Amino acid sequence: MSPSATSRKSPANKRGARFSPASTRANRKERVLIEFPSALLQRADEAARALDTNRSDLIRNAVERLLREMEAKEFDRELANAYAANADMNRALVREFSEVDQEGF
Repeated sequence: MSPSATSRKSPANKRGARFSPASTRANRKERVLIEFPSALLQRADEAARALDTNRSDLIRNAVERLLREMEAKEFDRELANAYAANADMNRALVREFSEVDQEGF
């Protein structure tokens, strides 16, 4: 892409501002079309009003929360697998240091 094409595409370049293309891409908002059953959309609009926000923010926040919960569950699963994989070693360490633990009593 030529420099002139780049400056035509980015309003920031027209003002002479410097920016990082990677951070600009990461923060860019994209418009999407989703379908809701009308009753669910009505409930979402009511919730947005009750939270003093708009429909887009409500949906965006809900998706972000869901993704965070999914990531947390995946982390918990990986942690449980790691504990299970190291169970024999952990039991051996407990046995090895059990006498030291008893010395304090």
